[in-house]
Amino acid sequence: MGGGEGFRLFVKVLLLLVTGLAAGFIGGLLGIGGCVIMLPALYFLFNYPLPLAIGTTITAVILTATSGAIAHLRIKNVDFSTVKIISLSGAAGAVVGSLVFAYIIGRLRLLKAILGFAFLYVAVRMVYEGFFRRHVKAKEGKEVPGSTAVKGILGFCIGVLTGIIGLGGGYALVPSFIYLLDAPVKIAVGTSLPSFISMAVISGAFKLYQGVVDLVAAAALGVGTIVGAQVGAGVVPKAPSWAIKALFGVVFLYVSLKFVLSALGFTI
Repeated sequence: MGGGEGFRLFVKVLLLLVTGLAAGFIGGLLGIGGCVIMLPALYFLFNYPLPLAIGTTITAVILTATSGAIAHLRIKNVDFSTVKIISLSGAAGAVVGSLVFAYIIGRLRLLKAILGFAFLYVAVRMVYEGFFRRHVKAKEGKEVPGSTAVKGILGFCIGVLTGIIGLGGGYALVPSFIYLLDAPVKIAVGTSLPSFISMAVISGAFKLYQGVVDLVAAAALGVGTIVGAQVGAGVVPKAPSWAIKALFGVVFLYVSLKFVLSALGFTI
């Protein structure tokens, strides 16, 4: 490797590390995980092919989810019975989703459309929470309500989503626990992270086998998110979370439209 090429690699890794820090910070601040920041950053800013952006993101999140899970285990924010159900059903779903991904990997318009509507969900959720749920009283409790069957179906569906588009942890599990199963927010966040590890590992392994993972980028992003998430979580008590969610809701609405319009052949 020549000096110029080595320098370019160093700069790239540094920029990816900074991106991971930003993703982790925002994820820690909003409780959404780093996927929804890293994936569009890799695709729109670093010009990664979309399948490679998806594969690299889900591989990086293995580090993020593991680090976050350890932190929540220490403060006892985890419902272990729910983790067991979601982990097993989610792993099965991730296998199915990864096989679907292999089938549609060459259909970029379809992938862009799926991602666009997935980000639309994030945008709507954040705008709703930012403007309409400012003063909702936090629910108390130590477990995620719901039957084994319901949790199993939920885990499988989110596993499929994870296998296809590389998103799922804080992005889908947390709001599902809160809004569908009426779980306390802290328990929802703490339980989602260890539950998601199996989905991320299986999805990442499939993507690695399919040759759509940049391991250097995944490592840089993963390390960045680990550090950034700790900083973001520490800022939570000092920041008006409703305003931050409303702001990023607008940002994600733009990302959503960018993916959808790109699928239709337009650029914004």
